[in-house]
Amino acid sequence: MPKHAANAPRGASPESSPESPSDERIGLTEAFAPVGAERPGHSDEEGRIGLTEAFAPVGGAHAEGFSYRGDNEGEYPDALESLEPAPEPSLLYDDGASAASAGEKRGRHGKRQGASKQPLPPHLRKSRRMRRILIAVVVLLVLLIGALGYLTWRLLGESQTLATQQAQQQQSSQEVDAMHEEDTKDAATATTKKTEVPNLAGVLGLTRDEAVEKLRHGATVTSEKEVSEEGSAVKTNVTIALTDEPADTRSGTPTVYLGLDEGGRTIQAGYSAATASLGYGSLSFVDAVENEGIVEKTLEEAGVSVPAGSAVLPEDKAAYSTYASDGTTLVEEKCSFSGTVELDGVAHEWSSVLLYNYATANTSGNLADTIRMIYVYVNA
Repeated sequence: MPKHAANAPRGASPESSPESPSDERIGLTEAFAPVGAERPGHSDEEGRIGLTEAFAPVGGAHAEGFSYRGDNEGEYPDALESLEPAPEPSLLYDDGASAASAGEKRGRHGKRQGASKQPLPPHLRKSRRMRRILIAVVVLLVLLIGALGYLTWRLLGESQTLATQQAQQQQSSQEVDAMHEEDTKDAATATTKKTEVPNLAGVLGLTRDEAVEKLRHGATVTSEKEVSEEGSAVKTNVTIALTDEPADTRSGTPTVYLGLDEGGRTIQAGYSAATASLGYGSLSFVDAVENEGIVEKTLEEAGVSVPAGSAVLPEDKAAYSTYASDGTTLVEEKCSFSGTVELDGVAHEWSSVLLYNYATANTSGNLADTIRMIYVYVNA
């Protein structure tokens, strides 16, 4: 624009300009006139624009990236809102699920509140199932190992206990065998005789009361039982304790046994006592029979004289020996002897039983606890 045009008087008309009467120049006032005001010399058809339209971006007032907020604010979005990034759709779920998730409220740590639990994919379910199976297998293995360890511990303990018992039993058996072999030592340990054997032959043919009176030594009837055994001549058994005689701590008081017939007469008489009470001490079973003649001597005192050597042990020790389940521990030695003898020209049958019981001695480990008993009988 020429300088003189800028300095033209305010309100001068462009037609009065000496430079170019035909130029469509406007003055400063018209340039900043309000939008919609008519400019002199121009019509509406010439496309007048105001200041706002002059700075509008190319493409119109409703071009993308900028918009004018008219009277209805909700009709045109704000330019700042249009610059915000749009939420990206979910890659795992459909658009509906993404839209629902986008509208949920978030907590202070960004977690969705009220979101429904989605089903696990097949491979995750399979992995979880395999993990549970592996855990169960591990637990079973641990339990099995614990059970095996407990059983092993029990077996070791039982084997040690069994070995100890076998050692003790073997030692006890060796002690018993040693006692059997030491005849000289057994004889040296003989004790003093404490009781007398009653005269059994003298009570034969007597009634019960007559026999009690003749036996003396505090003879007391302790039991009387009828015998119902078919073919037996003995119909009543009477047990008499000799209470005036010293009692043995293991076998008790010396005792007399009477067998009565139907008429109440004694047809059988017997006697039992501890071998220690008779003065035989800690003799071995073999020594007591073969060397000391305990059977013959006891019968002699009972009024029944039998020849020496009448009592003979079997050659096989197993015939009169009883062992525990281990086959080595001796539990009992018992042997019966019998024969016939003449008394006043009449033949009488005699019998005897020698008994050694080692049960208590095996338990205590002391051979002195062995129960040694002798029984002698004579029949009319």
